[in-house]
This record gives sequence, C-alpha cells and structure tokens, in this order.
Amino acid sequence: MTRRPGARVGSGMAHLRTNGGRFRLLWLEVHEVVSTAKNAKVTKFVFSFVFIASFVVYGVFAPSTRAQTFRGSVTTVEIPVTVTDTSNRLITGLTKDDFEVFEDGDPQPVTQFSDKRTPVSVGVLLDISDSMRGQPIIDARGALDRFMADLLDSGDEAFVGAFNHLPRILVPWTAPPSSLAGRLADERPTGGTAIYDAIFASGPMMQRHNRTRAALIVISDGADTASDHSLVQTREALRRSDAFVYAIAIDSATERRVSTRVNPEALREITGPSGGYTEVVRSSEDLAPATQRIAEELNSQYTLGYATTRPQDGSWRTLRVHVKNHDYVARARRGYFATPPKS
Repeated sequence: MTRRPGARVGSGMAHLRTNGGRFRLLWLEVHEVVSTAKNAKVTKFVFSFVFIASFVVYGVFAPSTRAQTFRGSVTTVEIPVTVTDTSNRLITGLTKDDFEVFEDGDPQPVTQFSDKRTPVSVGVLLDISDSMRGQPIIDARGALDRFMADLLDSGDEAFVGAFNHLPRILVPWTAPPSSLAGRLADERPTGGTAIYDAIFASGPMMQRHNRTRAALIVISDGADTASDHSLVQTREALRRSDAFVYAIAIDSATERRVSTRVNPEALREITGPSGGYTEVVRSSEDLAPATQRIAEELNSQYTLGYATTRPQDGSWRTLRVHVKNHDYVARARRGYFATPPKS
C-alpha cells in the first residue's frame, strides 16, 4: 500500500449560484441540457475530482443525511477516515482505540468501527472539451477504463458521463463497473469547459446511488470557461455534502502559459475540508497511477461512528478525527450539517 510520491497540494470545498429558474431547469433536464449561455471566466487550472459518499440536491445542495443514522432522539454520525504516515503511505491495521473524534471541539466516544471495505458507487465525468484533443483524451480514457475494469470490485456500481460546455450522463448506474470500460471511446473533444456545472449536474445521479459509499471522478485538462457557477459558489454548495474530494492536476509547465496552469490555492479550497487531497501530475500519462492511488485509498479507509443526542436542528457541526500515534495523520471531512431525517 505504499503510495508513490507526487507533487501534492491541499484543497477545499465549493459554493453555488442558483441563477433563478435556470438552475432548477438544469436539474430537471440534467440528462440533456445543463446550461445555455456560457460566459463565465475562471482562473485556468487542470484537475480531476473525486467525491466520496453522496450529496442530495434540491434546486441547491441540501445537507446530506446518508451518513447519519437516526434512532429516536439518538443520532449516529458515521465518518469515513483515511490514515497515512508522514511519508504519505496508507496505514492499515488500526483499531477503534487508536482514534479520537471531536464534534465542535468536544470528545466523542467511538461507538462504531470498521476497517472493512464497503461497496462504492463511482460516477465518472470526463472532460471532452477542445483542450483535451490528442494524448490527454487517450490517456484519460485509458486510466478510467482500467479504473473501472481492474480497480473496482464486482459488487460496486458506476455511471459514465462527459462534459464540454454541456454535461451529459452517457450511461446510468450499472453493475459491475467493468462492463463500462470502453464506453467513452466514441466521445470526441470539442467546445468549451463547464467543470463546475458538470459537478452540479451529477447531483441527481449521486442521490440515487445504490451502494454504501459513493464517489465521483471528474477528469479535466483545462480552465472552466463555460460554467454558470463560480468556485466560491461551488465550494459552499459542497460544504453541504459529506463527500471526500480528490483532485488530480495536470501541470504541463512547458506547454502552457502561466495564466493557464494549475491553481493550487483553488484546489486546496475544494479538497481540503472534505478530507481528500490534491495531487499534481506533470503529464496525462500519470493519470493511470494517480487513479490507482485513489482506488488504493478507497480500499483502505476506516469507518468510525459516534452517537449524539444533540438536536438535529440543521446547524453546522465541526468534526476532527485524530490518531493517537503522532506519526500518523487522519483525513476526514471537517464537519456536517445536523439535518433531521426526511419524514
């Protein structure tokens, strides 16, 4: 489980601009049309995202309740956790007693613990904008095909989508994931790039996933040139999900102007609060090992749970997971909205 060293940066979460009726239409017609006028100019960066767990969308992102189990007035909060050492190698073999959990700064007794891999639903969104022509699209297809065919389990499920200035779901939830290998082969790069809109458009699909966890992988090699939603808006919206976010950033310094290269600060805003990470790769050829590292992490996570009797009043609760061994680092989401179950 040794992780290969790579250029890594932090990350963050995202926010949402509703834009009136247009946003509601976006969700109703996600399989066909997501947005019309695409004029937004956003700092250039190249990245791919992975969202672990699920988020729920009702016009805007609603707080997720999937990771919260309600028993009368007692709520069990579940937290997927990744543990690494100081060399960023994945650590397995820990027990419940190795962890400490804090909600709003108060210690919480860990009442549930598992180090077993649970089934995962993985959505794949591939950038097919004009900037992906040539080797980038070839390498991205190859990395995702291998991810589907060899790195996921037969008990998992997946969907496949593509986006330029218009996100599309090509194949809905399907099991086993290996049956989806090659489904992106006919997509030809053209048009602009609406990365943020693609993330929003995947919401209804992620809401309908059928496995214990869910992941969304978005691969892109260019700036967001066509979204209606900004980074700030996306960050705030994602704060209402329990999703891990990973970013794989292609930073080809010799081929891109400084203004078009990866923006580490933006990626930190997206991945850090979620418990994920950002990895910078220098070539699209590095996408395959980067996606393998993500699969290894999915296979090595712990799940912690604690019971709370605090009212589920919709407020934001901060979370912190700590490993007692100071040579180890725990990564988990930094908070959740205490949302009551739907009646």
